[in-house]
Amino acid sequence: MRYLIHQGYECLPINPNARDVLGIPAFRTIIEAVAASGPIDIVDVFRRSELCLPHAEEAVAVGARCLWLQLGVVNWDAARHAAGAGLSVVMDRCTAIEQRRIRDRP
Repeated sequence: MRYLIHQGYECLPINPNARDVLGIPAFRTIIEAVAASGPIDIVDVFRRSELCLPHAEEAVAVGARCLWLQLGVVNWDAARHAAGAGLSVVMDRCTAIEQRRIRDRP
């Protein structure tokens, strides 16, 4: 998250157990974050694979454009749910690594 913020991305932390992350107020749910700040493009999930389906359901519910499961996170049920609703899905990839790779292309 620190890297993405440094690159100019707006990041909204979702963590029901934290008041803030890196000084940014945290929201309990994706739905709460959207209600407070507006639409979300990418739901970037840093959770154990088996815990991802509810996040995919929330991403669909708020009209996100992409469900991104971080490096090491794979959940085919979450992917099918999101893709079936029209979201792009990325699994087992790091947003920071991919952003650097795309940025540094010749």
